[in-house]
Amino acid sequence: MRKIYLSIESELIMNPTPAQSIRAKHALELVSSLQQRFVQGLEQASKGLDLAQSFTAVEWVRDEGKHGGGIRFETTDGAMIGRGSVNVSQVHYDDNPDKKLGSATAISTIIHPNNPTSPSVHIHISWTEMKDGTGYWRMMADLNPSNDNLNDKQQFLDALQAAAPKQFEEAVQQGDTYFYIPVLERHRGIAHFYLEEYNTGDSDKDFALAQSVGEAAVDTYISILQNSLEQNKSASQEEQAKQLAYHTLYFFQVLTLDRGTTTGLLVHNQNDVGIMGSLPAYVDRDLLQSWVTKMPTPQDKLLQGLVDVLPQTSPALVDEAVKQQLAQVVRSHYQQHPEAITMQASGHIIPPTVKNHS
Repeated sequence: MRKIYLSIESELIMNPTPAQSIRAKHALELVSSLQQRFVQGLEQASKGLDLAQSFTAVEWVRDEGKHGGGIRFETTDGAMIGRGSVNVSQVHYDDNPDKKLGSATAISTIIHPNNPTSPSVHIHISWTEMKDGTGYWRMMADLNPSNDNLNDKQQFLDALQAAAPKQFEEAVQQGDTYFYIPVLERHRGIAHFYLEEYNTGDSDKDFALAQSVGEAAVDTYISILQNSLEQNKSASQEEQAKQLAYHTLYFFQVLTLDRGTTTGLLVHNQNDVGIMGSLPAYVDRDLLQSWVTKMPTPQDKLLQGLVDVLPQTSPALVDEAVKQQLAQVVRSHYQQHPEAITMQASGHIIPPTVKNHS
């Protein structure tokens, strides 16, 4: 992995060999355009608000580029965003006839603003294609405030409904199911949109839907973020405390329930920091520890392992070194307890992503 300090407008030349499939190439063009749209929009918003924020491009490769790789734009400790990652990747196995998976192309992004009154957001758009030519889209967008704002929730959902009117009801139902945390009896986030294994058989319409959902999520979130920061210049201690507690909940859900994170870590160890890009900067270690006894076996061991590698400070900083340790805890746990993968979150359809990568 190497860091390349270029502006978003600069030409980024990736070393990875791209997938040969036409649909995979089109998918890469789509997610790359969404990446540029989002990073440029966030940087422009920060300038308009006089809150300095810049992104650094980081390139990573899979097997020295032979099986793809990706570029993420990351930002930390800015005036507007505490942690942010806008990651595009494409992994493929065109040269390996033993693999069932042909390629997986995705944008996965999370933004955690500094101001507790501004919501975090998670957006994921991906195309997975098998060697036999079959494939499916995965579309996710969810708004994650630490201090709820129902107007923001409605604006976000209205935009997604306009982008996917026929699919909206099903997507909300799947999202509400996927982001529910059983042991805590609550959801992560207040607005959820999730379509898993989406393929109607009309590739052009499906591509257009993925584009529409991605652009709606990106543009609407930027608008919500701008509005919240214009209206709220500061935050109370209570709001800040709620943010730390919510970021802790986010950390918990990602590392104990999220299938996408687990899949990425089990498939390879060449982009651990990038896969962990969704984690907030600080969490409450004691709060996490209090949840260990709520966890079923063997997931209690997983959570305890995660707590053990966190700094013994309050709050606990989740830096790159800690992310790498957390990644290894998750990877080792599911290698030792492969049956526990069935205990992770799912919508109405459980994606066979781990199986397809084998």
